[in-house]
Amino acid sequence: MDITRLARGLSVESMEIGLNWSLRVAWIAGIFPLLVASLPSSRLNPLYELLLGFSKRGKIMQSSSYKLSVPQRFFLHFYLLGVAWTTVLLLTTWYYASQVAPLGSESLSLSTAAGHLTGLSHISSLYKSRIHTADKRYKVWVSVFLLLLMEMQVLRRLYETLYVFKYSNSARMHIFGYLMGIFYYTAAPLSLCTSFVLVALNFTLDKLAVLKLAYQGVPSMEFDWWGYLRPLANLGWHQWAGAALFAWGWVHQWRCHAILGSLRKCREQSDEYVIPRGDWFEIVSSPHYLAEIVVYLGLLVASGGTDFTIWLLLGFVVANLAFAAAETHRWYLHKFEDYPSNRRVIFPFVY
Repeated sequence: MDITRLARGLSVESMEIGLNWSLRVAWIAGIFPLLVASLPSSRLNPLYELLLGFSKRGKIMQSSSYKLSVPQRFFLHFYLLGVAWTTVLLLTTWYYASQVAPLGSESLSLSTAAGHLTGLSHISSLYKSRIHTADKRYKVWVSVFLLLLMEMQVLRRLYETLYVFKYSNSARMHIFGYLMGIFYYTAAPLSLCTSFVLVALNFTLDKLAVLKLAYQGVPSMEFDWWGYLRPLANLGWHQWAGAALFAWGWVHQWRCHAILGSLRKCREQSDEYVIPRGDWFEIVSSPHYLAEIVVYLGLLVASGGTDFTIWLLLGFVVANLAFAAAETHRWYLHKFEDYPSNRRVIFPFVY
């Protein structure tokens, strides 16, 4: 059975390498056409118009494009998926880290009774042998930290979709944009933990299998909650600097979304728009996009900046939101003759 688990572990590690590179290719495939379409060349106009048609939604989407569209309120699906998937990844990776990657002198036990079961201890020993260096153990906890921040982001976005935004019944988005949103909220959380996620899932399944066999006669379990939190408190300055940057963007996106949500009093007011004012709206046309970029920049800093996959994730966020913000800025200029001339598209004083 040990040989079987070892072979499966090697296979899982190979799959993680494949997953990591698949995500990198996917992010590059998303970034490249957006960058090319943004180049100032008339020959690229067909590509630009194609991508623009895919990204349009809500007020900037023409009624002629409604054939291949879904209601904009389907944004809810993104955040339901994001919360569910991020929660699974977070709990699995956190449990794996607590059992196999201690930052202190000894690992946490599952419980006062179950932790001494021979099968559980044996499984933990096998997995510990694969992350025997302090650096690898530290990176596992960094992944937990990043997923915890991501959980805060998707939970807030779910709340806003349910209670802040008032999508009109006529608001639509392109079906391609909808499918991209589904892909994004599957791939983005994965990109924060690619080095350990499959091993963590494999470890958890092994533990659950042993617990299922040995549970009878085992006393009730008592979790050491502080023990699960202590390693996070021992992370380095990169993680806390990144968390501070993340929080800055998180708070401003909350404020900007509240401003946007307050502009329409009810869902039936589909054609009534006013110029949004307040917070970062005073300097850029799409401050909620700017805040999103700051959020993901915070995740990159918190990761330590050594994972190329997270760099590509940030690159996709910047390219995608800058592309969408440019069209939103043009819509504002066309819609309102008195639109503030000092407002940039998305980056203050630059673009």
